[in-house]
Amino acid sequence: MALERTYVMLKPGVLSRRIVGEIISRIERKGFDIVGLKIMRISRDLAEQHYAEHRDKPFFCGLIEYITSEPVVAMVLEGDNSVKMMRLLCGATSPEEALPGTIRGDYAMHTNFNIIHASDSSEAAAREIGLFFRPDELVDWSNENRNWI
Repeated sequence: MALERTYVMLKPGVLSRRIVGEIISRIERKGFDIVGLKIMRISRDLAEQHYAEHRDKPFFCGLIEYITSEPVVAMVLEGDNSVKMMRLLCGATSPEEALPGTIRGDYAMHTNFNIIHASDSSEAAAREIGLFFRPDELVDWSNENRNWI
């Protein structure tokens, strides 16, 4: 297995719904190590950088408005095949296609108010981690349970 890092963001609404702990608990139970974690407000500039690939799509303005409307929880996770594994844990982007047992399947009702973002490739993860975290905000630590997960 390939040990890698990925970026995950709990989007606006997760804090107000009081489900941050539930979602983080699911991430930890899956076996990911949290190496970076913070609550933050995303500036419009940062949001536009983060979602640059969607700039020409009709939902771009609404996405930027949503992601900057309330605080988010930004995380860097480490684990075996973390990009792919986290995407599977999140479920399909569209809540009506997300299976029960996935985060989106259990907590999201509308695509426009999707509750979680997870990097879709190793390259995207590296870019997104660089956008949201300085190197000194990431903590390397040894998980002695890794061989059992």
